Amino acid sequence: MKSGFGNTKGSTPAFNPRAKPLKRPSQARAIFTVEAIYQAFVRIWQRDGWSGLTTREVALEAGVAIGTLYDYFPSKEALLSGYIRHALEGLLLDLEEQVVRANDLDWRTRIKRLIRLTCEPDEVRQPLFNHEVFVIEHQFTEPKHHRRLFQELSQKWREAFAACGDLPTQPTDVCIDAWVIMAWGGRRYCVTAQPTAEQTAAWLSEIEMMICSRLTSTE
Repeated sequence: MKSGFGNTKGSTPAFNPRAKPLKRPSQARAIFTVEAIYQAFVRIWQRDGWSGLTTREVALEAGVAIGTLYDYFPSKEALLSGYIRHALEGLLLDLEEQVVRANDLDWRTRIKRLIRLTCEPDEVRQPLFNHEVFVIEHQFTEPKHHRRLFQELSQKWREAFAACGDLPTQPTDVCIDAWVIMAWGGRRYCVTAQPTAEQTAAWLSEIEMMICSRLTSTE
């Protein structure tokens, strides 16, 4: 058997098949119910941690029947998977509304806002984007989920740059993809390494300077 970084057989943790949400809410009442479930989920996680969290307790906290919760989430891993996707959709919506559609911004302000929204840790918008989640994410996240998010983020970044009518030169898609990897990968590593606030601020400032300098380069 081959060994090394290219070999994943026997070393990749098994994905839990019950970690997928069963359906997404579409009607207003269902959306309200699932939002209440997510809010209860976050409160219990922050209070009791992952080990102390149960679907029954989440249902009780949210004021819904356990059967109603199971209509959407067959396990607490599925609930976490649904919540993470919900939070990331919120990030994409923020990028759309505050960056892409913000017609009153000059290109430097728009791009700096794009970088900040993508990279800056925000416990209010994404309270469970933390190290504890990363430790167990193999239970509810498959490689295709990471690829999909990368594609969605890259597309949103392309739209942001396209919205910069005053930008001297538009970057290529290859360049934008590289910046997304740099920005989002750096954010994930910050969650793991937990740098100080000063170190995080310096990292964000450096990314802004690198990208803005690249955009104004004549080479």
